[in-house]
Amino acid sequence: MKRLLICLIFFLQVVASSHIMGQGFIKTEEFKIASPAFENQGHIPSKHTCDGANVNPPLKIENVPQGTQSLALIFDDLDAPRGSYVHWILWNIDPHVKEIKENAVPEGAVQGMNDFKRHPYGGPCPPKRAHRYIFKIYALDSPLKLNSNSTKTDLEKAMKGHILAQAQWTGVYQRVGASPK
Repeated sequence: MKRLLICLIFFLQVVASSHIMGQGFIKTEEFKIASPAFENQGHIPSKHTCDGANVNPPLKIENVPQGTQSLALIFDDLDAPRGSYVHWILWNIDPHVKEIKENAVPEGAVQGMNDFKRHPYGGPCPPKRAHRYIFKIYALDSPLKLNSNSTKTDLEKAMKGHILAQAQWTGVYQRVGASPK
């Protein structure tokens, strides 16, 4: 009996240490968002900006965590003079959605109010120098009860305590003829 107990303790220690080191028996993939239109930290094509067609780029969503009931997306400018400028927010995206197509909103998703005081996507349009823009996707444990005039602040408050995972994808854009400084 003592030998069985020692073997069981040893086995549990091996399982625990391998799981802590990321080599667990059940491997979970990392929640991800990406765009085939540009690399992470890469240049956003002008098609997806105010200098082009001003349509959202395609986005791929991978490895949505088990238990996710809805997804939310925030797209904003990290280098805006006031610290952030919201270009697009969506919530109640079906967790089975694997792609947000170019110039499209997933069926059933709600678009909120961006800082242009509009609902649809508003592409990057930095006034002078290059700005960084970030797509943040959130896996939530429930759908959200917000009306379509809700803002990023409203969305973040509603998500509080419901976020299972988060992922992001960053792009950079500088308008043609703008100063690089």
